[in-house]
Amino acid sequence: MLHHPLLCASTTATQSTLFAPVFSGAGNIPRRNFSPRHVWLKFSMQVTGSKSSNSGHGIYSETREGSKLNASAYGRAQEEVLKEEAFKVNENRPSWEISPGQTFPLGVSQVDNGINFAIFSQHATTVTLCLVLPERGSIDTLDGGMIELALDPHLNKTGDIWHIRIEDLPRSNVLYGYRIDGPQDWGKGHRFDRSIVLVDPYAKLIEGRRYFGDISMKLSKFLGTYDFDSLPFDWGENYKLPNIAEKDLVIYEMNVRAFTMDESSGLDNNIRGSYLGVIEKIPHLLELGINAVELLPIFEFDELELQRRPNPRDHMINTWGYSTINFFSPMSRYASAGGGPANASQEFKKMVKSLHSAGIEVILDVVYNHTNEADDANPYTTSFRGIDNKVYYMLDDKGQLLNFSGCGNTLNCNHPVVMELILDSLRHWVTEYHVDGFRFDLASVLCRGTDGSPLNAPPLIRAIAKDAVLSRCKIIAEPWDCGGLYLVGSFPNWDRWAEWNGIYRDDVRKFIKGDSGMKGSFATRVSGSSDLYRVNKRRPYHGINFVIAHDGFSLHDLVSYNFKHNEANGEGGNDGCNDNFSWNCGFEGETDDASVRALRSRQMKNFHLALMISQGAPMMLMGDEYGHTRYGNNNSYGHDSAINFFLWDQLDARKGNHFRFFSNAIKYRHEHKIFSHENFLSENEITWHEDNWANYESKFLAFTLHDKSGGDIYIAFNAHDYFLKALLPTPPTNRKWFRVVDTNLKSPDDFVLDGVPGIEKTYSIAPYSSILLEAKV
Repeated sequence: MLHHPLLCASTTATQSTLFAPVFSGAGNIPRRNFSPRHVWLKFSMQVTGSKSSNSGHGIYSETREGSKLNASAYGRAQEEVLKEEAFKVNENRPSWEISPGQTFPLGVSQVDNGINFAIFSQHATTVTLCLVLPERGSIDTLDGGMIELALDPHLNKTGDIWHIRIEDLPRSNVLYGYRIDGPQDWGKGHRFDRSIVLVDPYAKLIEGRRYFGDISMKLSKFLGTYDFDSLPFDWGENYKLPNIAEKDLVIYEMNVRAFTMDESSGLDNNIRGSYLGVIEKIPHLLELGINAVELLPIFEFDELELQRRPNPRDHMINTWGYSTINFFSPMSRYASAGGGPANASQEFKKMVKSLHSAGIEVILDVVYNHTNEADDANPYTTSFRGIDNKVYYMLDDKGQLLNFSGCGNTLNCNHPVVMELILDSLRHWVTEYHVDGFRFDLASVLCRGTDGSPLNAPPLIRAIAKDAVLSRCKIIAEPWDCGGLYLVGSFPNWDRWAEWNGIYRDDVRKFIKGDSGMKGSFATRVSGSSDLYRVNKRRPYHGINFVIAHDGFSLHDLVSYNFKHNEANGEGGNDGCNDNFSWNCGFEGETDDASVRALRSRQMKNFHLALMISQGAPMMLMGDEYGHTRYGNNNSYGHDSAINFFLWDQLDARKGNHFRFFSNAIKYRHEHKIFSHENFLSENEITWHEDNWANYESKFLAFTLHDKSGGDIYIAFNAHDYFLKALLPTPPTNRKWFRVVDTNLKSPDDFVLDGVPGIEKTYSIAPYSSILLEAKV
């Protein structure tokens, strides 16, 4: 029999069913050094600001199936004997000094000898702090019972902030949450439900199930916790931030778990899929040549949210993480060996420190446009919805949730309270975890007012751009949302915000696969998209160029499928984008046809070369360096399997050709600053070898990038299905053309970093191929 997971929501639930997901195992997975015992009693005290021990002010109640006791004082409770009681009530309560506390900082903080709790709720009528203590031997004879402290609105509330200070509370391993009640009027936007113990929005650590995807614990509860016992993390005397210029970035979008979870990673089972696993694979990132990782969401999320109720997707596990529970806590199940939230925090810092030591920056993909709490039809209330739905979410005039995220709810980002929450969260990741930047998922949501209407100067977007703590950070917008607010090239920016250039993606895909009429657009994209970003003080690198991202096809699938094949997702193929601008090169899906496979390989190299020679900051997707396939599934977020996992055995099999080309292209970009200008190209810096731009059927583009020292670079793309003989420009004085790249040649001749001499006045360029020549002495 499955018990409802909500903490103390059922009078029949037992200790083991209420919180077993946190402390018990998945199958025969060992639990290491983790044996706290929590006894689930319902213990209530009315907080008065006086000392709680032996005071007689509290109201104690123990609720058990078939029995109930209510007494006005603790002494009377000690004398009662329950005929059917399952547990003995301990004779003494904790000796705590309780005071009203302070309003700031929100969340949990240390004050003098006590712990302060503070939470915002404008519309709440009652707030109850729920505590679960670890076993503390003779020090605390309550033996870890659940304690509920009802806050007095006259003493424990200042403005809209509820607060309490407790002295002598343990400095770590305490689990906590809140029961909050208020108006029950859904028509006015309220969704209060005091039966649910809610997560503090400002909790810095979240406790839940310990192992990722542990199906036996799929209904586990999430609670806040804290750790004031651990020493500050040692970043080291010689530690420094990479501080890579935006124009020099080469970004690698990756998922922490999927990067090393596959058995082929060769890592120990305890660290596969963890922050520590990433550290072990830093040599691969260095060999590839990237200098920044953009991590898919690492804020706490429930990977089993799809399995909490019957639905077409209840076989899936959310491996991408775009469903945030809390904005301050690192994903606890990315800790090694089921280590829990405190270890996750430490290991995340170790990962950042190691990446920084290797000269690699860390950019977080952050989701502030919605939360995990879904919609009114199938709500998954864990925090914001139950704390103050009317404040935290956008609502229509009938109190119903607006949905600009496509996920059932939309965070009310430009409400002052929510805006400050987001800013505090961002600052926390910069100061506590030393991250280097953020990519904002569906960032157009952040440009909407509290009623959902677009804003020309969104307060949150401006505040992020102007914030002193965030001043060193890269800030990157995904400039669209699911409500149709498409802001590529027009995202409010204050000359700080960069953007995912979705127009670059689409135009480059169309040209490389041979669409007519795309030559001019392709030229604009590879030269820095000046039509989009040459405004005020914006630079080419404010456009993040990409061909492939986590959404949509992998690079292999872009050249292997004309249509998406998302059947395994359980949504009838209705999910995922239909406009992928892909081409299967003559056969839909996997094939042994040598000519089709060769063309696909050539096209993948063409895409990668175009990306690496374009002005702006390039971004590639994890796995594209070996040709990872999702078999036409262009919306694979729910697959915790090889469809998302990095397959290291396939990488090893292709180190001599595909990977080598990709790595060389990245290194060549780093070595030639001609591809990463600070400003937009002038007429003296580029020559287009084209006199017929209006030719709709032309699918050939050639140009020369000029170097002040004479090291010019000639690049040509032929998207026709036939050979073209290109007349080469005269190289600079005392130099000759050397062939560096010809994607039609087999490895290793397709990319020769030092160049191959002997290039004459013309070059025959194969169908669907590209070349790069360098003028050398």
